[in-house]
Amino acid sequence: MFKRVAIYLQDAHDLREGLDIARYAEAKGFDGIWQAESRLVRDAIVPMAAYAAVTEKIHIGSGVINNWTRNIGLLAATFLTLDDLAPNRIICGIGAWWDPLAKNVGINRTKPLKAMEETITVMKRLLNMERVTYEGEFVQVHGIELDVVHGRREPRNVPIYIGATGDKMIEMTGRIADGIVMNYCVPVEYNDQAIEQLLIGLKQSGRSLEEFDRPQLVVCSVDEDHDKAIDTTRELLCQYLAQQPHIAKASGVSKDVVDKIQSILGWPATHEQIQAAKHLVPEDLIHRITASGTPEEAKAKVQEYINHGCTCPILYPVGGNMKLLIDTFAPESA
Repeated sequence: MFKRVAIYLQDAHDLREGLDIARYAEAKGFDGIWQAESRLVRDAIVPMAAYAAVTEKIHIGSGVINNWTRNIGLLAATFLTLDDLAPNRIICGIGAWWDPLAKNVGINRTKPLKAMEETITVMKRLLNMERVTYEGEFVQVHGIELDVVHGRREPRNVPIYIGATGDKMIEMTGRIADGIVMNYCVPVEYNDQAIEQLLIGLKQSGRSLEEFDRPQLVVCSVDEDHDKAIDTTRELLCQYLAQQPHIAKASGVSKDVVDKIQSILGWPATHEQIQAAKHLVPEDLIHRITASGTPEEAKAKVQEYINHGCTCPILYPVGGNMKLLIDTFAPESA
């Protein structure tokens, strides 16, 4: 059923177990493995390097890092290094981060569009092995380059995908990026509006929708027991709706539900708080914004996202049976 599919890992699995998952996903024909970096729990770069070291052909993406906390020179050098380890397999997924987390660590995300455009502009030039001088509002560099002495000097094939959620960021993504990581915990109809905004930017860059990659993160809980799969997803959504305002907004859930959950959950949320609040997440919301249920139910929902413009579902696994999830979505070519 699925020509391309990828897996998403965050902090729910031991890092060594993640290596086994990467190898198994590759053996089953998966297109990519994406590593989360959002909360203050696990950096993306170290696991990406580990996945690259134990695989041969699967793509490895950051899903997504932010454009605020790494100096542009270090950012470009990091992805140069990853490309040395896994040539032509690395994808830089990058986003504008989110408040209140960014604010709580001292980041003022002023002018996120301009900051992102400057980051992408300079990073592309550096990965093209150019000597760069750039005087921006957020990025200033003076005569720098990736000064490789020992190794490959040719331009690097590291596509940059923006994890865009707002209309203006999506439009800009179509203008300056190599792809988009589409938003998650959203109804499939969200994609239609996102594609409209993307087309505006693509037109400005002289490209078509067909040549622009649009992977999408999809929360996915698969179990032969429908109710068990639903309950596992309920816990995840409870935490996300309370702590990440952009997800709550995109999901379409009512403000009353979010307010009630936030009144119970602290920062960071404890297991006990999540258990106390999860009943507030309605089941119809779970079905509307995630692919949760039996294998057949989950596959049908993921197909809906594909029908609405997603080119490669990135499955965000909820629950413990990773082998069942990977086997359920193994591509046709495997």
